[in-house]
Amino acid sequence: MKDLCLLIVLAPLAAAVVAGLLGRALGRSAAHWVTILGVGLSFVLSCVVFRQIVFGGAPVLNVNLYTWLETGGVPFEIGFLIDQLTVTMMVVVTFVSWMVHIYTVGYMHDDPGYQRFFSYISLFTFSMLMLVMANNFLQLFFGWEAVGLVSYLLIGFWFKRDSAIFANLKAFLVNRVGDFGFLLGIAAVFMYFGNLDYAQVFERAPSLAGQSITVFPGHPWSLMTVTCLLLFIGAMGKSAQVPLHVWLPDSMEGPTPISALIHAATMVTAGIFMVARMSPLFELSSTALSVVLIIGAITAFFMGLLGLVQNDIKRVVAYSTLSQLGYMTVALGTSAYAAAIFHLVTHAFFKALLFLAAGSVIMGMHHEQDMRKMGGLRRYLPITYWTSLVGTLALIGFPGFSGFFSKDAIIEAAAQSTLPGAHLAYLAVLGGVFVTALYSFRLVFMVFHGEGRMDHHTREHLHESPAVVWVPLVALAIPSVVAGALGVGPLLFGDYFGGSIVVVPEHAVLAEMGEHFHGSWATVVHGLQQAPFWLAMAGVFTAWFLYLKAPALPARIADTFKPLHGLLVNKYGFDAFNNWFFAGGARGTGGFLWRVGDEALIDGLLVNGSAKFVGWWSGVLRNVQSGYLYHYAFAMILGLLALLGVFVHHLLN
Repeated sequence: MKDLCLLIVLAPLAAAVVAGLLGRALGRSAAHWVTILGVGLSFVLSCVVFRQIVFGGAPVLNVNLYTWLETGGVPFEIGFLIDQLTVTMMVVVTFVSWMVHIYTVGYMHDDPGYQRFFSYISLFTFSMLMLVMANNFLQLFFGWEAVGLVSYLLIGFWFKRDSAIFANLKAFLVNRVGDFGFLLGIAAVFMYFGNLDYAQVFERAPSLAGQSITVFPGHPWSLMTVTCLLLFIGAMGKSAQVPLHVWLPDSMEGPTPISALIHAATMVTAGIFMVARMSPLFELSSTALSVVLIIGAITAFFMGLLGLVQNDIKRVVAYSTLSQLGYMTVALGTSAYAAAIFHLVTHAFFKALLFLAAGSVIMGMHHEQDMRKMGGLRRYLPITYWTSLVGTLALIGFPGFSGFFSKDAIIEAAAQSTLPGAHLAYLAVLGGVFVTALYSFRLVFMVFHGEGRMDHHTREHLHESPAVVWVPLVALAIPSVVAGALGVGPLLFGDYFGGSIVVVPEHAVLAEMGEHFHGSWATVVHGLQQAPFWLAMAGVFTAWFLYLKAPALPARIADTFKPLHGLLVNKYGFDAFNNWFFAGGARGTGGFLWRVGDEALIDGLLVNGSAKFVGWWSGVLRNVQSGYLYHYAFAMILGLLALLGVFVHHLLN
């Protein structure tokens, strides 16, 4: 199995190197074939390993490949931990990435950076695989930073656009804030546990559960709480939780395939996976779990509201991602780690589908992304429409679709949890159901239904995307329908994850829910009678009424509630605050230090000042060298008188 795992990781890396370094010489076709085959091989082998671990009874593989560094008798190693949690992520990451690779052939067909793009997305897959397959914090951090680096390259792929450069710098800098906390968390682990190997850290964790440390003098803190909160700050950056969420909507500046990859299978899922992997630590701190719970609840509800006022088709889906990541974070905070991973899996399928469908629409509209200039596209893009509808029904949690099983489990877990903040989280995720249905079907109705609002030229050339684009849509639509029903029993209420996820008995909300589980069909029937279903239907009806029946009404509502609408359009002021306080403050501080430190002190006093002093003193000394004999004679007489004066003074004393 170790050899298979090496192939799974190295195949995308080798493909990325070939496409990146030799792509121009080999040509466009070779670049996409080598990366598609590399990631496809990783997917097939991941399925083989998945079958061995989940169905074949193979033992968990925890193996170190080599020692990267040894210091103070502590080895820093590179290795694999292949358990149920790992293989689940491996299959999802490689499958979604494979579909994105195939789709990219059609979407990026005419782009001059074709080979470079394939190299980047293959490298992205390698980075995420290194992250999820790690058996220690060192390799986890390598994968963590690698996905951040590649996302920077991909968001700014069209680097001649100022907006793309702004977006990738924003993503990079915001994630540096989160990664600073993450690195401190890893440092705390190393300092107090004496090791970075998962197995050894998790084994020692219970013995350190009661230990306190002093962060501020006179205020002892729980070691486990501080460590978990620092690690979670890293997750807030990668998985875009408030207030470190601001980079994710701007990541839409990258090409659509990378939007799908970032939002569905790689970057943003890293934080969710990491917290689930660290469940043996988080379970020892109720305070940390409550913080995770509240942050997730705020993100789930308030980021969803922002999707209501977006007109860019990709940004609506982006704010949907923010909201759904909030749902996953709520699940983590309630100790329903399995529900978080389950929703991560189902979300990966239908969110990749929605982004790629949005890209198909954008291609048909000649790269127009404003939904106000669309309408009636179902007649021209039938496959895109039906697959997009499938993804939307999964997103809103319509009974029977994959999102229904995972989202309803999270809502129920929040209702069952007794942790501080759980009641607030329950209200937030419940209210988020209505909001999700409203912005999701607002998109469907504005884009695919009603009268066409595009110009005559665009209408004349509208047609369905080529097979290389719509085949991945169909492939992703299938698990968007069936994955939930197939996975709800084993993933949520069975022993699917084994020892890869740890939950203490007092936090075992899923165990309580499992007592009332009677199969997928019974869950669907039960769901039809519950509040989330009726809230979702209310959201769909509201969207239908506002955007098809009375399309002039939304503008009147926005005008009536202008302050609230302005607050949403301005994204609660997060960007304005960051631009003023951080960007503006940094520029202001830099300008002040430039004037006072560089211009006045360094240039003015030290560099230019010393030069001026030397010049002045040289001018003074230059007068001594006049070239006149009587000047030198006079100077000699003055010197002689001075020496005589000193001599006489010495004799008298």
